[in-house]
Amino acid sequence: MAELISGLAKLSPFSKTKKGVDEDDYGEEIDAGTVAGGGHAGRQTTLTKEQLRVSHALKKYLVHEGVLSERDAGVDSDQPTEALRALLNQPHVNVPAQISERSHPLPDYFVSSSHNTYLMAHQLFGESKATAYETALLTGSRCVEIDAWDNDDDVNEPKVTHGYTLVSHIPFRKVCETIRDVVDKEAAEAINAAPIMISLENHCSAKGQLRLAQIMIEIWGHRLLSKAIRDKGTREQEGGEHVTLAELGSKIIVIVEYHLPNEETSSDSDSSSEDEEERKQHEAYRQQKKATNTGIIPELAELGVYAQSVKPTNNSWFETQLENAPHHHLINVSETGLKAFLPAKATHIARHNSQHLMRVFPKGTRISSKNLSPVPFWGIGAQICAMNWQTFGAPMQLNEALFSGSDGYVLKPAALRGGGSGNLNTGRKKKLRLHIAGATDVPIPPKRDADHEIKPYLTCTLVHPNDLDNSPPKRKTAPYKPHHKVTSFLHRDNPPATDPLWKETLEWEYEDNELVFLRLLIKSDDSFASNPTFSVAALRVLYAAEGWRFIRMLDLKGHETTCSLLVKIEVEDV
Repeated sequence: MAELISGLAKLSPFSKTKKGVDEDDYGEEIDAGTVAGGGHAGRQTTLTKEQLRVSHALKKYLVHEGVLSERDAGVDSDQPTEALRALLNQPHVNVPAQISERSHPLPDYFVSSSHNTYLMAHQLFGESKATAYETALLTGSRCVEIDAWDNDDDVNEPKVTHGYTLVSHIPFRKVCETIRDVVDKEAAEAINAAPIMISLENHCSAKGQLRLAQIMIEIWGHRLLSKAIRDKGTREQEGGEHVTLAELGSKIIVIVEYHLPNEETSSDSDSSSEDEEERKQHEAYRQQKKATNTGIIPELAELGVYAQSVKPTNNSWFETQLENAPHHHLINVSETGLKAFLPAKATHIARHNSQHLMRVFPKGTRISSKNLSPVPFWGIGAQICAMNWQTFGAPMQLNEALFSGSDGYVLKPAALRGGGSGNLNTGRKKKLRLHIAGATDVPIPPKRDADHEIKPYLTCTLVHPNDLDNSPPKRKTAPYKPHHKVTSFLHRDNPPATDPLWKETLEWEYEDNELVFLRLLIKSDDSFASNPTFSVAALRVLYAAEGWRFIRMLDLKGHETTCSLLVKIEVEDV
């Protein structure tokens, strides 16, 4: 252990550093006010529309575009008119009602999901807290992960931690109590909450496993789904139909591991992230598991009613049929393991995922809690893309865009559901045209002089499932520079840097696909330095509303700001 501590001491701690991170992908620490998983945004709005302002220049622009008359725009008024307020209230996305409709089988849905939920920061020496589960669930996650280990100090009370690291640990019981309290809070608020899925990573002995099962049954009680809802469909690989989302109600659903014959004992970590001491400890753990041959005890296994997690030993799961499969299997695979099959086997994997569940977790080298890019995996129908919920970076912004306004479950496109082709690409070409008017009240960090130090511009990326290398095409406006303020009257037509006016159009051509996303970042063109990001937004292009719309921008923590961006999105066939 001394060698492990020495090795970890050489690593930089989790912080706001951007080293090794594209500055456009950077995000800050998430808290309970974040809209990270979309579900939160669908339940409440932390800022009212009455707090929003529209700059004089944008009012005139709306008049020029024929959207509002001068009177309706309130060009000569500092207060928004009723007509302008109505335009502010119009959403910039129209999410179809069927997206959250619950009558389909469980594999037909994407699930907003958290990885290593207990961690507050770094994957190797961060702090574990039960409150992290409350934050993840209340900000939209519906699948959380629990890493359970034997507790040498009290064999009757397993602990939750990240094995072979300096991460602190918390009682398994405390985690269960926190999740129970969230379920009860949602019930008390009459929220028709969707099920909570528990990805249980079990590292316990037989006695520890028994205690896991007993504690879950004791604390969750009637909230826990402990037996099949109906007899039909208990073996969907034989042609039965999977349980529907509606039938699961607001239950807690446990995903329990199932070990295939000849399966290698492994964890969510890649060996490339381990030092010599870690490798020794992992090997000792593997040999111990092999010697004791514990497996999953029946009392715990039977709680995996509709999801039994397997790490496949060959390609049978997508080439033919998973060998030695349990009922309702869930393929649990790392991003690197899955990406190795793409794009060659994408359609085969998508067809598998139309009938069965899949969970994709970040590669072990993401020790600073950076995230996988979920869009390519959503594009092959992976229901659970487990995200490090610690920071609101680019992947979490895309997660918010997919699940925005939902209950944490989003119906997959028809091509990725049962009977679908498994291929989302239609073969047609599309053109996206983004008309950008300007923004109002760009949030400026402390110690920045808005009038003299910032030159805001908008940079945008189009994210497509075909992009496996995470290199989406970027477009950006010119930096906005206010004219010299001769008089206060002229200043109204030459707005300050916090109310930039761009009046530009950006364009992309792309292959038609239902899972294309647009990310928008307001940044500053700083000379001889990295360009800081002031606010962000992301949306699923399929949801984009027609006509001119105000987009509410978020800060890097995922909080709503009073900054709004006036844009118009047009999509047409090429």
